[in-house]
Amino acid sequence: MIQILGKAKLLRYPPGTSLQDEGRFSGAQYGIPSSGAMDQRSFRWANHLLKNTSSAVALELSQPGLQIQFTQACLIALTGANAVVTLNQKKVSNSSLISITEGDILEIGSFLTGCRLYLCIQGGFQVERYLGSGSDFDSITFPSKRSTQDGLIYFSYPQSQNLGAKPKWVTSWFESSEIEAYRGADWRLLTSAQQELICSTIFHLSKFSNRMGIQLEELVSNQLEELPTNPVFPGTVQLTPGGKIIVLMRDAGVTGGYPRILQLTEEGQSILAQKKVGEPIRFQLLESIIG
Repeated sequence: MIQILGKAKLLRYPPGTSLQDEGRFSGAQYGIPSSGAMDQRSFRWANHLLKNTSSAVALELSQPGLQIQFTQACLIALTGANAVVTLNQKKVSNSSLISITEGDILEIGSFLTGCRLYLCIQGGFQVERYLGSGSDFDSITFPSKRSTQDGLIYFSYPQSQNLGAKPKWVTSWFESSEIEAYRGADWRLLTSAQQELICSTIFHLSKFSNRMGIQLEELVSNQLEELPTNPVFPGTVQLTPGGKIIVLMRDAGVTGGYPRILQLTEEGQSILAQKKVGEPIRFQLLESIIG
């Protein structure tokens, strides 16, 4: 059977858009971050709907404005942020699964809730993989960023066009302000008063937030000094000597010298990834199952 290839033409490609999969699981020894979808829960649900493998590559959008045209029939899923979506200038009421025909133009408008949206396609976008991953990252992938008028290759699956009942994507799960976390490796360096303050304070996301890390507005006064370089991971919460709290995200480095006070759960990372600048969060401390 001959596989038909399609091309998704990027008519508008807003800043903050990238190709992501589940992440890069090798290369940390060279200082290469894992990358991958910031909101793993939304990303995995879209691939589940399409019956894709977990390594399928999708588009991650952090702001509206994407306009994309498909040259061949396919099936796509949109999850994550709740956005205004149009297909051939007609509003789509349920964008969880969308059947695409040749020449269709999809547009992503304003985000109503959440701040990251995933456009997944059946079979995944076909891109070159580096260290086993198709996730974009500057200096690792080529090109590290796409632009308007570029095209993304995909496999056409015209047999998938007869859709029955469609699942409805809900966003209530990430509208909570509670972010689950475990005590970090350096939690014990804090005083009991500082620990209580961190658990009781309502923090707000600052404008200094991106795929590398999310900084919080409120400061936590401390006398902690920088530590020898230690391993860090997506979801590691660091406290600087100046009192800044920084939550490392998917494009962060693999080592750091600031005290690691908390470690977010994967669910906590996904919820945080959907928070906008200025939104409130509160850390919910979980008991470790170890020790």
